[in-house]
Amino acid sequence: MDITTLSLPDKTTLESMGLMWHTDVDNSAYISDELITISESEAEAFYEAGNELYDMFVEAGEYVINNDLFFELDIPPSLVGAIKQSWEEDIHWHLYGRFDLAGGLDGVPIKLLEFNADTPTMLYESSLLQWAMLKYNNLDEDRQFNNIYESLSENFKRLITLEEDTSRFNELYEGWKILFCSLADSSEDVTTTRFLEYIAKESGFVCDFAPIDVIHFSATEGVNHNGVNYEFLFKLIPWENIAIDEPELALLLSEMMQNHNTIFLNPAYTLLFQSKRMLKILWELFPNHPLLLPADFAPLPNTKQVCKRAFGREGANVEILNAQGQNIESKSGIYGNHKPVYQAFYELNSHNGAFYQPNVFFAYESCGLGFRKGGLIIDNYSKFVSHCIK
Repeated sequence: MDITTLSLPDKTTLESMGLMWHTDVDNSAYISDELITISESEAEAFYEAGNELYDMFVEAGEYVINNDLFFELDIPPSLVGAIKQSWEEDIHWHLYGRFDLAGGLDGVPIKLLEFNADTPTMLYESSLLQWAMLKYNNLDEDRQFNNIYESLSENFKRLITLEEDTSRFNELYEGWKILFCSLADSSEDVTTTRFLEYIAKESGFVCDFAPIDVIHFSATEGVNHNGVNYEFLFKLIPWENIAIDEPELALLLSEMMQNHNTIFLNPAYTLLFQSKRMLKILWELFPNHPLLLPADFAPLPNTKQVCKRAFGREGANVEILNAQGQNIESKSGIYGNHKPVYQAFYELNSHNGAFYQPNVFFAYESCGLGFRKGGLIIDNYSKFVSHCIK
């Protein structure tokens, strides 16, 4: 790996850029002072991998729906109707997601680890911060696989045009409004959500932001905040969390969809992609595909593997098992009640004892790359690492 050292802005400068989560709970810096240099061909390979994987997820989603495999994917029953409706109706547009990958550097083949399709983190860092890091260090900020802002802007317009060409947005747009919401107690969630709000405004939408607990939801009237009704609601709150923690709200959102008064972003069908148990479906549909790793609902025989839960974040409830099925590394967490999936182990790129996971954002097409640095299991202590193209 080609890694050099960057100068880091001080905390005050980072906060002036909106990055309030610059220091982890152990008082270590969240933003790494490292810069990973990749080649043009490596950047192109990450771009192509994201595009191909998304097409595969779409085919797998159709297969799950046609074969009623929601239980196998650990999908809450209360959301099945919303998933089917959002899948069938073109107006439910997938705004963005993030592929977690392994490999891709130094000739190591790219492999899919999972797809964070509903509420992916690292958007603000990947889009804005790593661009600013190059600029701060007097490097060419254009030498980066990072079109996230532009791709999101175009994808917001596709909420109206519903096609690749967005040139008719101004002609078709009739003042539809987007309300952006998140939980109020997370500065990262609020900043990420408000960043998306800013992009949508710049793209031509009327927008506002509110914490989710002050929004009024009505089955017949839709979403209302401060006396204003909104046709679209972006929520940085996972669908599965709503179904489990707020089951009445999940049913209400489904009813709002049925009454065609609200379009939710990301759409409910992204929960199919978000379920890590989709890895087994992908392996069934595309056996031995070069971007995939063997995966099953049961332990893989005689194979070093990773056991994950259908839904989980930041490495929680992840176990690495040796070929004899013995636990050699694990992280505890709150997701243990979700169904497991087993995926063949594939080591991340490493440097000086640390491991680096590439993450590719997707908004209609692959649009940006960032890296996380951590241990064998990438967890909530992982660091964000910028990149440039040599």
